[in-house]
Amino acid sequence: MTTVASRPAVTAETATAPRTPAQTQAASPAALPSIHTRFLFTWLSVFSALTVAQLLIGPYVLGLPVLLRNLIVTGVVVPAVVYALLPTLLKVRAAVLRRRS
Repeated sequence: MTTVASRPAVTAETATAPRTPAQTQAASPAALPSIHTRFLFTWLSVFSALTVAQLLIGPYVLGLPVLLRNLIVTGVVVPAVVYALLPTLLKVRAAVLRRRS
């Protein structure tokens, strides 16, 4: 059986409480980037990961059927992009935004 932790109750006071400048400043660099920035980061990550994967494992999967070859390449590239490249780019973006402010 799974136990779910309860959240603190949201009251009218906590829902409308003004944020302190420290809370506002801390939240702004971690805010979700625009759709255009996310597109650029995703494209850069996928392009670079596919290029490296083709250079490293391309010769080993060359004789395989196209679908199997794509399955292997995307099986390596997608986790690398989702778990390593995109989070790293977002951390770098947040650090740059923190330095600017």
